[in-house]
Amino acid sequence: MEGCTLPCSYSPLPAESTPARHRPPKKATLMAFSGLLMLGLVLAIINGYRDSDVRANGNASLDKLKSSMPLPSEPLQPVSRGASAGVSEKSNLVLAGVNVMSFPWNNTMLSWQRTAYHFQPEKNWMNDPNGPMFYKGWYHFFYQYNPNGAVWGDIVWGHAVSKDLIHWLHLPLAMVADEWYDINGVWTGSATLLPDGQVIMLYTGSTNESVQVQNLAYPANLSDPLLINWVKYSRNPVLLPPPGIDFKDFRDPTTAWYTSDGRWHIAIGSKVNTTGITLVYHTKDFKSFELLNGVLHAVTATGMWECVDFYPVSKNGEQGLDTSVNGAEVKHVFKTSLDIDKHDYYALGTYEKANGTWVPDDPKIGIGIRYDYGIFYASKTFYDVHKGRRVLWGWIGESDSENADVQKGWASVQSIPRTVLLDKKTGTNLLQWPVEEVDSLRLSSKEFDKVEVRPGSVVPLDVETATQLDIVAEFELDKEALERTNQTNVESISCSTSGGAAGRAALGPFGLLVLADDSLFEYTPVYFYVAKGADGNLKTFFCVDQSRSSEASDVNKQVYGSSVPVLKDEKLSVRLLVDHSIVESFAQGGRTCITSRVYPTKAIYGATRLFLFNNATEAALTCSLKIWQMNSAFIRPFHPDQDT
Repeated sequence: MEGCTLPCSYSPLPAESTPARHRPPKKATLMAFSGLLMLGLVLAIINGYRDSDVRANGNASLDKLKSSMPLPSEPLQPVSRGASAGVSEKSNLVLAGVNVMSFPWNNTMLSWQRTAYHFQPEKNWMNDPNGPMFYKGWYHFFYQYNPNGAVWGDIVWGHAVSKDLIHWLHLPLAMVADEWYDINGVWTGSATLLPDGQVIMLYTGSTNESVQVQNLAYPANLSDPLLINWVKYSRNPVLLPPPGIDFKDFRDPTTAWYTSDGRWHIAIGSKVNTTGITLVYHTKDFKSFELLNGVLHAVTATGMWECVDFYPVSKNGEQGLDTSVNGAEVKHVFKTSLDIDKHDYYALGTYEKANGTWVPDDPKIGIGIRYDYGIFYASKTFYDVHKGRRVLWGWIGESDSENADVQKGWASVQSIPRTVLLDKKTGTNLLQWPVEEVDSLRLSSKEFDKVEVRPGSVVPLDVETATQLDIVAEFELDKEALERTNQTNVESISCSTSGGAAGRAALGPFGLLVLADDSLFEYTPVYFYVAKGADGNLKTFFCVDQSRSSEASDVNKQVYGSSVPVLKDEKLSVRLLVDHSIVESFAQGGRTCITSRVYPTKAIYGATRLFLFNNATEAALTCSLKIWQMNSAFIRPFHPDQDT
């Protein structure tokens, strides 16, 4: 069949045109003949969706789609949660004011969304990771939790333990809002393990007058490896907002680091007018603190800084570093979560312990580089003394409607914990990678060697159901196409402004279609896009396009991504962790990461499929993949008779 030219009207795939899925070849190269037949289909589906009545957030008007769909029920009316109490907005307000109708979700669709191997409570709302640590043989994870519903509010500390950071066991609540200094919320905090074995937990409390104060808590019994019971210091709060700081702009203390002056230091996020700042205090006993002069870091026009993190990384080694390590072979990472855009940013620099200042390597870097270009916020690291590594947690919120969250009875997941190292090859960014323990969930695998994907084609991959996968893929573009491609202004290109997966160009986009159904009615492209600059050098972008991810009207459908450094002789590589409604994507060994929440209505359960695609106009490519089915982590409540 002839491939249609852009733009094409939307037309669902006829049943008889559904391509047969390809099984992995043993040695021969798999050619994309079926994909060529689908050229018209791909362009029509990808582009036609955008030609429909797209609203402010990228959602398409259902009445313009030429297929049979259930009718929406009622207009959404998002409610603000958190901002008036003095924390970042916790509701999905992207859908506010755009007259989007609530989709008629059913229990089959909503039940599928619950993840199999990402951490989440049994029910209700969860947000920031708190106080992660390794203690007496157990990893401990605390988190912001609402025990009373699937929306933000009534925040206390949930608690879970694991032997491997993957198989988690729920414990009783660690701390509840029962004192005047935290009655309006037991908010985010951090753990510090002292050399004498003590465990210090500092956290922000919202008082009976909604003042943000810092409080001290510690285990009731240090001999208990599960740390089930916690005691709040009798003379809390230990810190009040200093002069010049608003009572709602003083929160989220970091893990403490020790310096040669014999004191422990902590950082706390704040702002002055619209300038985000980090205050630093020092202490000897975690009960009496002194504010140091100046600030650790400040950037104008960035607003309130939440969940600040500050930690060292080695310039040369492959191991993580304890938070107190410093020296000539160390860089320090400064990270903050921006209240104004709900993203996490980091920058590399040097910590001068003599005067308590941090100097960024790049004076022009401002707030820094994104940890993750999708949904990833309020992150926190800890030093894993058990394996000598720095481990990163991040809160992955929902991007559907609050109505749907209430209906399914839960909201939010946590990322798979990631190791963090300095990228020794670039020296300018971090590498994030899933902890090695997630590999223990791998079941059967299939390999595909040098699959050829011609321009404008789609190749179905025979992996049977594709709801829980670990995918490792390498792409190679045709070298002749790279040579003959014209130069362009790469500065004008970005994931969000280049038409997403539909924006055809000489060298892309190309990649994988995850959480797709057989008919390609729903799918989510995770892809590369390469362009040649005026200097003849190639620039590579790594993106996720959610515009065709779901038939539902009440979910965000955005294009995420950024450029990714690709060094000479490196192949384009990506790893994807697919787990029902979450997809974590790691490009070039974790230089650029994108986390997506996806809510299909048809590409669920056994109907979920996986495809390769190449929407370039000139360059053919080959792709080699290894794909594992993933087991469940069986996260459940702790049973003393089974789990000790």
